[in-house]
Amino acid sequence: MRLTQWTDYTLRVLMYCAASKDRAEPVTITEIAESHGISRSHLTKIVQQLGARGWLETSRGRGGGLRLALSAQNLGLGTIVRATETDFSVVECFEPSLSPCRLNPNCRLKGVLNQATQSFLAVLDDVTLADLVAPVSNAVDAPKTQGSRWIPGLPLALA
Repeated sequence: MRLTQWTDYTLRVLMYCAASKDRAEPVTITEIAESHGISRSHLTKIVQQLGARGWLETSRGRGGGLRLALSAQNLGLGTIVRATETDFSVVECFEPSLSPCRLNPNCRLKGVLNQATQSFLAVLDDVTLADLVAPVSNAVDAPKTQGSRWIPGLPLALA
């Protein structure tokens, strides 16, 4: 399974905001766009949707920006992925109206792939946004930087 770019960018925005929760000033769309090399206008659409879902608080104008509206511990990765992905059909036969399959009455593949998809989502359900931005305790996982604490979701210069 491959997640869409929309989901990828959604996760980046949420992780960036979660990792920046203790900052005095809110995160800006421009800041996230520049740090990840993503189109600002594309991120604006994503941020609007996240605000409408109640996951981000947004404010305009001078001193405005983004903050998580929920605790990062209360926002599960499975919830985010289900909200942003539109198609969990791994193969055509998951949607019989699109492609009737001659093997369908005797095929076990559909059941196995459906089970794999459900397992994939179950793993995501066990992970929160807070888990994704928690400091890495294993030195092998963290980038080697001097005098800088690495926080996932933030560029090293801002961590």
